[in-house]
Amino acid sequence: MKKTLVIFDLDGTLVYCNKIDSECFARTYHYIYGKPFPTIDWTKYPHVTDTAIFGTVIQDQFERDVTAQEIIEFQHEFVAMIEEKRKLEPHEFMEVPGAKQVVEKLLEDERFEVGVGTGGWYRPAMVKLRHVDIPTDLLVIVGADGHEKREGIIGQVMQTVAARTVFHRTVYVGDAIWDVNTTRRMGMDFVGVRRSGDFEVLQREGTSVVIQDYLDFGEFLRAVDAAVPPGFPVK
Repeated sequence: MKKTLVIFDLDGTLVYCNKIDSECFARTYHYIYGKPFPTIDWTKYPHVTDTAIFGTVIQDQFERDVTAQEIIEFQHEFVAMIEEKRKLEPHEFMEVPGAKQVVEKLLEDERFEVGVGTGGWYRPAMVKLRHVDIPTDLLVIVGADGHEKREGIIGQVMQTVAARTVFHRTVYVGDAIWDVNTTRRMGMDFVGVRRSGDFEVLQREGTSVVIQDYLDFGEFLRAVDAAVPPGFPVK
C-alpha cells in the first residue's frame, strides 16, 4: 500500500485563535523586556517561526543573539498568558470546523500518516491542540524549537515518520501565504484552508486546491488527491 503523509499547520489550519496568541506573544515580550513589540504582522520577519521572530526582535533591539535560557523563560511566560486567556476567553480559541474529526479519521485510516508542523513553539502548540480536544498521542508534532525556517520543521516531521514507516507522498495543509511559499520552495503538494471562505488569498499566490473546513471528509480526501505544489503568484 502506498501511504500518504498529511502534515497540518496549526494556527488558522486546525485551531483559530483570532490573533489572541499573536497579541499574547507581543504582550509577553513587553512584560519581560519593557520594550514595545515592533509588529505582529508576521510577513515583516525573515521567517515566520517563533524562533526567527523572537531572535530577530532581540537582535534589532539589543544588537545581540538570543540565549537558550531567554527562550525558556519567554516560553514559560508566553504559555502562562495563553493558558490564562484560554480560561478567560475560551471562545477565542476555536477548532476550525471539522478539524478534530479529520485528524481522528486520518489516524484510523491505514492509507495515511499524520503530523503537525507548526511555526509556533511546541509548548504553546500543545495548549491549543488540547483546548479543542484534538488527539495528540499518535501525532508527530514538531514546532519551531531549534528551527528558524519552516522547511526545517516540515522536514523533521517527515524524517520522524520515515523512521517508523514508508510513505510515498507528502501533502501539507495550511492557511497562510507563508505556507504557500514554503511548499512551493520544497516542491511539496499543498492544500489551502481558508475558514472565512476567502479562497482568493491563497489562489492568487499559486494555490490550486483550497477548502473552507473539514466538515466533509470526502471533500478533504478529494482535495488531498488533487493537491499539487503551488505555482507562481498571479500578477
